[in-house]
Amino acid sequence: MKKNYIPTISIDSLLRNNFDSKRARSTIERIKKASIEVGFFQIVKHGISKKDINDIAKVGNNFFKSSDSNKMKLAPKKWNKLNKNIYRGYFPNDVNGKEGLDIGDLKVTKKYASKLNNQYIEYLNLNKSLSNKSIGILNNYFSKIFSLGEILFKSIIKIYRLDINKSKIAFKRQKTLSTLRFNFYPNQSKPVEISKQDGVALGCETHVDSGIFTILYQDKKGGLQVQNRKNKKWYNVPYNENALIVNTGLALEFLSKGKFKATNHRVLWNKTKRMSIPFFFEPSYDFKMNKSFFTKRSKNNSGIIFEKFLNKSLKKFIEYQR
Repeated sequence: MKKNYIPTISIDSLLRNNFDSKRARSTIERIKKASIEVGFFQIVKHGISKKDINDIAKVGNNFFKSSDSNKMKLAPKKWNKLNKNIYRGYFPNDVNGKEGLDIGDLKVTKKYASKLNNQYIEYLNLNKSLSNKSIGILNNYFSKIFSLGEILFKSIIKIYRLDINKSKIAFKRQKTLSTLRFNFYPNQSKPVEISKQDGVALGCETHVDSGIFTILYQDKKGGLQVQNRKNKKWYNVPYNENALIVNTGLALEFLSKGKFKATNHRVLWNKTKRMSIPFFFEPSYDFKMNKSFFTKRSKNNSGIIFEKFLNKSLKKFIEYQR
C-alpha cells in the first residue's frame, strides 16, 4: 500500500493572513493540488499546539469514560425526552457502533438560540455533564479550529484570485453550522458493515462529508482510509502527532462546480478502543450556496440556503435520523 498517498503540507506561511507572499502562494498551490487530486491532505505547523490537542482529547476521553447517566444528560430528545435539543449532543453506541458528542458554536447562548428558532442553532447546556475547565477547553479549541478553517477557505478563495474577505459572506460565528464532534469507537464486537467493494470489515461506513472542509484529529490507533478516485483503491492515512487531517466536502464541491470534489473515506474495524475528533467546517445556516461564488460576478442574494443543503446531505447518516 502506497505510504505517501496523502500529502503533508506546512501552512505556517498562511497563519498571519498574508496570502500574497512567495511562500504563501507556494503553500496555496500545494493545497490546490492536494484538494483536486486526492481530496485529503495533512497539515503541519497549523498553529494549534500539542497542548491544545492533548487537552481536547482528554476532555473527550473523560466524557466517554463517564457514566451512561452522565452522558445521557446531553442526549438529544430522541434518546432523552427531558431535553429539547434535537441536533447537538450525545448519541449512544447502539446507533451505528460508535458513541458521539456533537457540539456547535459555544458562543450560542440560550437566549440567542431561542430568538433565532433554527433547528441547527441549538444551545447545549454542557454544565450538565462537563466541568467548567472542560467547557473552557472546548471553547478555546472551537475558536482556534474555526479560525484554521477560515484560513483554509481563504486559501481556496485566493486560488480564484479573489478578495479573501469574501469568506465573511459565508462564515459568521453564532450563525455557523460548524460542528466539533467526538467519535468514540468502543471495543466493537462486530463490524458496522462489510465493504461490498473489497470485503474489508469496517468500523465506520464509506461516506463523504457535507461541509466545506473537515479538519480531523485521529489518535495513534488510526484506521482512517481514503479512496483513490481513479483506481478506486484504498490508502491508509498515517498517524502524525504533529498533523491534522483535512478533507474537502460536498459544500466545497458544489461551490467550486466540481473542481474540488468530496472524497470517499471509511474507518477500519478495530477491536480496541479509539477516538477521533473531526471539526466539520460549515457555513452560516442562511448562507446562499451559489455556483458563481468563486467568481467576480457572484450573486450573493441567490442560491440554495446552506441549511437546506446540509439537511439533504445528512439524511443518509443514521445518527442524524432524529
